[in-house]
Amino acid sequence: MSETTVNVRYMVDNVEAAIAWYTKHLGFSLLSNHAPAFADVKRGALRLLLSGPTSSAGRPMPDGERPQPGGWNRIHLIVDDLAAEVAQLRAAGIKFRNDIVTGPGGSQILLIDPSGNFVELFQPAGR
Repeated sequence: MSETTVNVRYMVDNVEAAIAWYTKHLGFSLLSNHAPAFADVKRGALRLLLSGPTSSAGRPMPDGERPQPGGWNRIHLIVDDLAAEVAQLRAAGIKFRNDIVTGPGGSQILLIDPSGNFVELFQPAGR
């Protein structure tokens, strides 16, 4: 198992829409596209597995429940200037779950991808 790449699987409703959103707005690069089932994109050491309803990861569980997007787990991307990033993304029409919140460790905000998955942008304190 590679120690230099972290893989995170996100269930998405539409693989093509997810590719466009992550590459256009968050600086990911496309590794492979097997839409409508699957694609993977990468930013730094993070490989994001975008799995659509027809992917093997989207198959029903033994009890019949189907994996679906959404939930409160999220990837966490560090930025240098959170206010500038937010302004740029708002201008592009990106949906946010909240406004910027600040705590002792820094400031953060949650974006919502086209399938309802969260992405957290975080600016550490002192940056």
